[in-house]
Amino acid sequence: MAELILITGGAGFIGRNVGEELLRRGYRVRVLDALLDQVHGETSGADALDSGIDFQQGDVRDAGAVKAALRDVGAVVHLAAEVGVGQSMYEVVRYCDTNDLGTATLFEQLIETPVRRVVTASSMSIYGEGLYRTVDGEPVETAVREPQRGEVRDWNPRDHEGRPLLPVATPEWKRPALQSVYALNKYAQERLTHILAQSYGMESVCLRLFNVFGPGQALSNPYTGVLAIFAARLLNGQPPMIFEDGEQRRDFVHVRDVARAFADALERPGVSGETLNIGSGQDRSVREIAQQLAHAMGRGDLAPEITGKARIGDIRHCFADTRAAKDMLGFEAREDFAARLTELAQWVEAQQRAEDRVEHARGELERRGLVA
Repeated sequence: MAELILITGGAGFIGRNVGEELLRRGYRVRVLDALLDQVHGETSGADALDSGIDFQQGDVRDAGAVKAALRDVGAVVHLAAEVGVGQSMYEVVRYCDTNDLGTATLFEQLIETPVRRVVTASSMSIYGEGLYRTVDGEPVETAVREPQRGEVRDWNPRDHEGRPLLPVATPEWKRPALQSVYALNKYAQERLTHILAQSYGMESVCLRLFNVFGPGQALSNPYTGVLAIFAARLLNGQPPMIFEDGEQRRDFVHVRDVARAFADALERPGVSGETLNIGSGQDRSVREIAQQLAHAMGRGDLAPEITGKARIGDIRHCFADTRAAKDMLGFEAREDFAARLTELAQWVEAQQRAEDRVEHARGELERRGLVA
């Protein structure tokens, strides 16, 4: 009989795609998901799951629900998490409870019923600023930005002599620089996964995801991926809202590529104990992708709104060095960005509605002094 894989948080955007990829590869799939309102809204994420998936509604912090979900399971993909850098800075208990306690609860049950391998979703947010080089070519792992004051702002990190630093692709060996509660949570999930799996005879892999996008994102969740946030604004006739000057650079990777990476991480021998970047290996400015999405949605007249303000915990540049994933997993992103952006635009246009909560989210941050 085919191996049964449990996906925690598997009714979400990434989880649904991982489930479909695993079914295509011949696995049996079970999903445990709490169906949080902020993620799923008024519709049940379970409705969008393939009919071949065994769905169990339950919270990853509920030991009984986790124990039941683990019955007969051979491996686990751990996706269940509260997601949102900004929100994590004031919903601290909520994020630590779900992300840290939830992972601890999962592993306490795995101690009793070990599996072959656990693959945990981590995040590029643990890097803080990405890797930089000085004008002399020296790597800089701990780039920091001075607080910005006044009308003229220099958003880019500089070296100790005041010279601009040059952003380069960020490899896994760059030391973490945890600048948000969410980043701290994801790093804790990584360490819990590796420490406990290996202590109890299980294999472990952690995947540091960069900016994941594609059809099926939660458009009404203002703490989800930036492309979904921009799409919700555009669908409601509002311009994308961009912090700083819009020239910050990110790595956007399609959800189908990410799903393949999780499946590869379950299958590939010799990768236990590894933590790997999963991105496209291409960097783009936030302003650029906002403009491209607006044109793809036929809203090219809605130029991005550049706020000129920064959120506490935000970073300037971070994009993936993907060589380790290629070497160890045989993974490379395949999806064409322009084609998949058009696909996303078409999917967004087909949606009945998307509640634009961006102004509310921004207000929450400003009220707490988290926007400068």
